[in-house]
Order: sequence, then structure tokens, then C-alpha cells
Amino acid sequence: MKNNIRVERAIKNITQAELAELIGVSRQTINTIESNRYVPSTVLALKIARVFGKPVEDIFSLDEED
Repeated sequence: MKNNIRVERAIKNITQAELAELIGVSRQTINTIESNRYVPSTVLALKIARVFGKPVEDIFSLDEED
């Protein structure tokens, strides 16, 4: 699964720590999701999408291997 959280954070001008605080997780969790080492739960993905005001499909996409 790919994501564009880093790009969306840059557009919104927020840090990993600020995003983490907004959705109630640690900065390390955001880091592992951004670097594709962790696939977020549905709830977490929806919370991230809500922060950016976009559908979850605009933030996350499946790889061909998924």
C-alpha cells in the first residue's frame, strides 16, 4: 500500500508530531505509515483522511502486489 501523507502534510504545513496529535497516535506511528512499514487500520486511515479533508482513496492506494 502506498500513501501520500508526506505530500499532504507539506500542503497543510504540519509536522508528523502535529498530525499524530490530531489523530491520537505517536509521531513514530505516522513515521512508520509514511515510510510504508506499517499499514494503518481502517479507523486510523479514516482519521488521517479527515484531517486532510480528502477521501481515504486520495491518501492511500494499493500497490500491484496488494
